[in-house]
Amino acid sequence: MLWIKAFHLISMVCWFAALFYLPRLFVYHVDATDALSKDRFCIMERRLYRGIALPSMIATIVFGVWLITFNPDYYKSAAWLHAKLTFVVLLIGYHHICGAYVKKFAAGTVTKSGRYFRIFNELPVFALVAIIILAVVKPF
Repeated sequence: MLWIKAFHLISMVCWFAALFYLPRLFVYHVDATDALSKDRFCIMERRLYRGIALPSMIATIVFGVWLITFNPDYYKSAAWLHAKLTFVVLLIGYHHICGAYVKKFAAGTVTKSGRYFRIFNELPVFALVAIIILAVVKPF
């Protein structure tokens, strides 16, 4: 079980790293003025999303579900886990919104500003704080 927990944490760290960096790339992409830079950002965004964020998200979910199978009766009544999973679902939604932006940037149809993406970039921080506190402290 400890190996699975370790791999769950490793994949979670990789997923969050991607979710912190991808919107930062969006900020730089919006501010880019030349075609070469815009093309380069499209490549970087696509590779980060498909090569790191997506596999890390899948691994995080698989290892998390695997951990639950070790003691399902406990986890069914663990309110902290239900709250944590709510944040995970919101994070999955954020992940897919990032994927939609990757496609919009590639198509050249993004209308949001750099300021918007700077704020958008901060959202996963709240999920990270909540998830860690819920998993470690188990406040309820």
